[in-house]
Order: sequence, then structure tokens, then C-alpha cells
Amino acid sequence: MESRLSRAFAALLERYFPDPFVFAVLMSVIAFVLALSLTDATVATTLLAWGNGLPGLMAFTAQIAITLLTAHALAHTDRIQSALGAIGSLPRNAASAYALVVVGTAGCSLIAWSLGLVAGATLARTVAAHCARKQIVIHYPLLVASAYSGFVVWHMGYSGSAPLFVATEGHSLEAAIGVLPVTSTILTWENGAVILITVVALCLLCPWLRPRDADALPFNPDTTEESSAEHRGGSSTVRLEDQRGLSLLLGGALWGYVALLWWQNGFLLTLDLVNWTLLGTGLLFARSLGHYAGLIYQAGATVGAIIIQYPFYAGMLGIMTGTGLVNVLADWFVAVATPATLGFFAFLAAGLINLFIPSGGGQWAVQGPVFLEAAARLDVAPPVIVMAIAYGDQWTNLIQPFWTIPLLAIAGINVRQIIPYCFAALALTGLIFGGAVLLMGSG
Repeated sequence: MESRLSRAFAALLERYFPDPFVFAVLMSVIAFVLALSLTDATVATTLLAWGNGLPGLMAFTAQIAITLLTAHALAHTDRIQSALGAIGSLPRNAASAYALVVVGTAGCSLIAWSLGLVAGATLARTVAAHCARKQIVIHYPLLVASAYSGFVVWHMGYSGSAPLFVATEGHSLEAAIGVLPVTSTILTWENGAVILITVVALCLLCPWLRPRDADALPFNPDTTEESSAEHRGGSSTVRLEDQRGLSLLLGGALWGYVALLWWQNGFLLTLDLVNWTLLGTGLLFARSLGHYAGLIYQAGATVGAIIIQYPFYAGMLGIMTGTGLVNVLADWFVAVATPATLGFFAFLAAGLINLFIPSGGGQWAVQGPVFLEAAARLDVAPPVIVMAIAYGDQWTNLIQPFWTIPLLAIAGINVRQIIPYCFAALALTGLIFGGAVLLMGSG
């Protein structure tokens, strides 16, 4: 970032890149205009498609809210905070600090995307605090951007929406492609290799992006999340909320339910099960029910801004499906694809559509059928399309500010401070993911 051009680009983004809520509104306007320009929809039909779509993700919004709340609470339990503190003390120089945050966030994201966002931000804050004590100069916005860059592998892990969807018996596309086990998607050696290459590349990129020490913005603990998680006590002599046994009982019951379900049906993973495992683990790690309730109260700040934005993205989903805009966009790519390049064009289309629908499950619902039909015509293996769309969805999250909200709420900075570095990560990972799907398609 030492060149004048790079610094000018960074300054431009920091000054003019919109707030996540403003970004959602602008993308809604763009979707509206595209529908009018590229389809036969009228203003009235587009407006109806938008309005009818607004409540379309209400149930999913509730699931996402619970996921973020429980992941945030788990990341702030004593055991996890102690572990993050131990990890955060490891760096001996600035380069290792940036790389450590990338690796830590990537590892958590592969377990659950929500844990990656929350634990990644917490790890960045912890590493920054330790570096300040050791007098290691770090640029705090870049450290937070490193955490968000590590999130880019989430759809390649165990909470990946598209791979889990097609691995579930009875899914809506089963008649066309059958049930695709995760051993053909996220658990292939090719996917593992792409994860490794991506993480190593980001570990090299992020330290390289650091500014001169004189230009570094230091960590300021007063601007980060340090809210008290203490609960409000009652007036009874023996307060039930202080009894750890109740927390252990409820956490054990949740894990018992999940274990019984896996024993009866084999290992499976859904968003609901991710939520119950996060909730159960958080309760097991908490000091008491009251302590856990305090952690949930603290987590509320990370969720509100997301909840209010989801209806607008649901409205965009309504425009894209109700007017046929998603088919128009996908058909552009399909028209020029060959068996070897269809996966690559599915990847590009997913990256574009993700800007309008920042939901892995929602995006798969509208894009998956189009490209799987094309795959059937061109004799392309369905897992190639599944992973191509997964890669594209996670790729442009780097410049889709919606998912930065919980991370930035914990880190205490704004999206304009990290977005220049995210664009650099977007360019690098685009080469990796795009090259990977081309190799999959030609294999």
C-alpha cells in the first residue's frame, strides 16, 4: 500500500464507501433498475415483487440472530476468552500478528461462520492489546481486516449452506441430482487444498499490506467492546440464576438431543443444529444461567443492525425471483459457457448475486436450479456447481459490508477503515477460487 495509487484508492474508499445500511438501500435501488431494464417487469410488478419479498426471510432472520447471539456469548465465556488470550499473546512481531488473526478466524469459520465472525473480531482485539503491551506496532484496521479476510473460507466448512442443502435427504433438487454427500463437496481433498492455499496466501498478503509504522493507527481499548456481562440480581436468598447446575443441565440437555439425533440419523448439520450446539456449549462453559443471560445482553449490539437490514435483502431476493432477473443474470453466463468453464461462470455469477443476496442459503435457492440445469445439459458434475457457487458466495463477502456488522461492533471501528484491505484480499482470493473451479471443471 506504499504506492501513491494504492494510498489514493484506500483514501477514496475510506471516505466514500457507504455504511452497511446505506449499501443495502443502494443495492435495492440497483436491483429495481436492473429488473426494469433487463426484464419485462413494470414498475408496479417490480414494486409488488419487492414488497412481497420483504417478509420472505423472517424465519431465517430469527435463525441468524440466534446464531450470532449464541456465537458471541460462547466467544465471551471465561474458557474461550482464556484460550483467545493465550493465543493472542503468541505474536512476537507485526507480521505474525496479522497472520495469526487470519488463521484463527479461518479455523473458527470452518467450524461455524458465526463463530468465525465473533471469535475473529475478539481475537483481533486480544492480539492488538497484547501487541500494545509488547510495544509491537500494528495497524489496527488492518488487523481487523485480516480477521474478516479469514472469514472468506466459511462456505468451504461444516456450516456451508449449499453443500449442506444438497446433502440433506428430501431437498428440493433431489429429483434432478440426488443427495450429494459432503464427501463429494466440502470433504474432498481438492477443497482442503484450496482452503490451505487461501489461508497461506492471506497470511502472506496481510502483513505485506501494512503501512509504515508512522502511519499505523494503534489499538484504542476505549473504542472496543468491553461491556459488562454481569446480570441483574434478584432478591431471593438463593438466586436460581447464580446456580451453575441449571446452566449445566440445560446445556447438557441440548447436547444430549443433538447426540441422540446424530445417533439415530447419522451425522448431519443444519443451521438449527449449529444454533443448538453453540447454545449448549455456551451454557456448559458459562458460570451460571445469570452469567449467560448477561453475555446474551452484551451480544445484542451485534445483532440489531443485521435484523433491520434483512428485510431489504429479502426484498431484493423478491425482485430477482419475482421478475426473473436472476435468470437473466445467470443466463448471460450460461450462454457463453462450455463444460470446462461452466463452474467458473457459476462462480462469477455467485459473486455478483451475493452483492444483492448476502445469504448463502437464499442465494443457492435462486441460483442453484439455474446452473444445475445448465450442468445437466453440458454434462458437468453437480458437485462442481455446488462448490463454485459456494466459492463465489463467500468471495464477495469481502466487499459486502452486511457481514462486517457483528465483527466491527466488537472491534469498535467502521467499515471504511477496513475496506481497502478487503479489496486487496478480494483480488487475491478471486484468483485462487477462480483457478480452482476451472481446474475442477476440466478434471
